[in-house]
Amino acid sequence: MNDFINELQLKIERLENEINFKNGLISILSHDSKELFGVFLWLIEELEQKTLSEEDFFKLLPQVKLDTLKNLQTIQDSITWIKTQYGDFKIKPVKIMLMDLFHYLEEKYAAKLKEKNIKFYFKGDHNVFLASDRLLLEYVLDKIFNNSLKYSFPDQDIYLQVITEGDQIVLSIIDFGTGINEKYLSAIYTYDNPIFLGTSGEKGVGLSLKIVRKFISLLHGNIQIISTENKGTTVSLFLRKFIE
Repeated sequence: MNDFINELQLKIERLENEINFKNGLISILSHDSKELFGVFLWLIEELEQKTLSEEDFFKLLPQVKLDTLKNLQTIQDSITWIKTQYGDFKIKPVKIMLMDLFHYLEEKYAAKLKEKNIKFYFKGDHNVFLASDRLLLEYVLDKIFNNSLKYSFPDQDIYLQVITEGDQIVLSIIDFGTGINEKYLSAIYTYDNPIFLGTSGEKGVGLSLKIVRKFISLLHGNIQIISTENKGTTVSLFLRKFIE
């Protein structure tokens, strides 16, 4: 009887977490969309009424662009997550060379790495591979690396480190940027965690890490974040070398 009650409690907890996640996602989408379209409407009305000069209008455009990019990223992240929730979504393991993932990140973020003059290095065995779902794993690494880049100062280094432990692979992205204050670290996956600007003013919505944790669980893995304010952050993924 106790086992049944414990199992039931776990199912209830998982359902509550899913409901909270979905509610948080809807809240972010509705709030940000309303805010962005409100700004667009205000700009148009001010121009029509000639209470905003063209000069001031163009001064506001860079900020509007940043807000638009942030909202676009929210929508893209949400769509990626939705794909795993409906239909017959199943993990599709394929053989992935970890050096290929390094080159994927290196090429995708070449412009941003150059902009901040940040060096990106691979640390570990260049021949290591795993069998995992490429869509989910690329998404996860993309979001973690994007955060590392966002919160790194110019002229710093970022590492993709690979360690093999039996049938487990520990994949870590290590940076030496702003880090996270300890009081915020425990709430990093909740919707109460504050959103911080990157070192070049980059914006985010705090959604990506929540989806990352969901995807890591689909890959039967775990995620660990170790961070010290003003010293940097290490995000480690503990993954099975082979998943069925």
